[in-house]
Amino acid sequence: MNPLSLSRLVVMACLAWSLPATHAVEPQATLRSVFADDFLVGVALGSYQINGRVPKAEEVAAKQFSAITPENEFKWQALHPAPGRYEFKSADVFANFAKAHDMKLIGHTLVWHSQTPDWVFKGDDGKPATREQLLERMREHIRTVADRYKDSVKGWDVVNEALSDGGPELLRDSPWRRIIGDDFLDHAFRFAREAAPNAELYYNDYGLEDPRKRRNCVTLLKGMIARGVPITGVGTQSHFSLDRPALSEIEKTIQDLSTLGLKVMVTELDVDVLPARGGFGNADINRREQADPALDPYKAVLPDEVQQKQAKRYAELFDVYLRHRKSVTRVTLWGLNDGFSWLNHFPIRGRTNHALLIDRAMLPKPAFFAVLKEGQKKREEKKAP
Repeated sequence: MNPLSLSRLVVMACLAWSLPATHAVEPQATLRSVFADDFLVGVALGSYQINGRVPKAEEVAAKQFSAITPENEFKWQALHPAPGRYEFKSADVFANFAKAHDMKLIGHTLVWHSQTPDWVFKGDDGKPATREQLLERMREHIRTVADRYKDSVKGWDVVNEALSDGGPELLRDSPWRRIIGDDFLDHAFRFAREAAPNAELYYNDYGLEDPRKRRNCVTLLKGMIARGVPITGVGTQSHFSLDRPALSEIEKTIQDLSTLGLKVMVTELDVDVLPARGGFGNADINRREQADPALDPYKAVLPDEVQQKQAKRYAELFDVYLRHRKSVTRVTLWGLNDGFSWLNHFPIRGRTNHALLIDRAMLPKPAFFAVLKEGQKKREEKKAP
């Protein structure tokens, strides 16, 4: 890439954001256009960002991204809060927004141990539900939700975070597993295929760059494939930091998962810039740590030195994704901008994180331009004789 290329990208991004640009006008470059021939570039959103309350968020999301994932609105707690009662208003916002802006809609998630109401796992007498009761509730929920959005949703995170984080067990000790058994995943995917015969069906989890958990994920998926379970792809969430995990482990995760014949998606990408005590890679939303001012050093502004480190990290990640674009079908950022990132509250509430490509003022960061540059570089390489 010649030395002027990054400057041209800055100008093009300024145009895309309607920012002042004093240089010669060039065609607008956006994330969705630059990576259009490689993979979908997605973003996780809340319905409040696209229901008319935050016009700038709607504009940027529609212009920059080719796929959207509802951060919470498709989870059981939001859609199906009580027996026999469904609330589709917020979820419908996503279906309408995706259709209006030619974006692919990802359903997240049908079966998860978190953000599922307690009543789901209880019988009529208040005791734990029986296997038969829980299987029927699972089937009815999946049938109702997946059928309603069968013409809107490209793919479903059918089961989320079922693997254990440690110990000898393959699967997490969740109510789904305790009541139904290890085969609860098989049933969930079969129910999803019945309800949405044309949708892609995914398994999604975090920490797959850890060799142990990655091996367990491969074991789980191989077993499902051998049993004829209708699974299409696997999502590696990819909640990373400035220096962990190693790029080699990120690449090996993509390679190991793709050898199974499944599509691979980066489903929840962000790059945490804050110091931590430990627990890296554990994205269990129930994890909490005690507040410490030393772990919240960038409340006023993110220093340029850290901005550049984050930009380099994002560029390296997208270089890996582009080298494996035959396997990677989507890369989704977990949040539109820094102010909306879940990492402001995880694992310590109230911190000021800066984990995404767009800042709190809804302006592109150095990391945004670094990612755009990686995409543009690959496009120029393809054009070269």
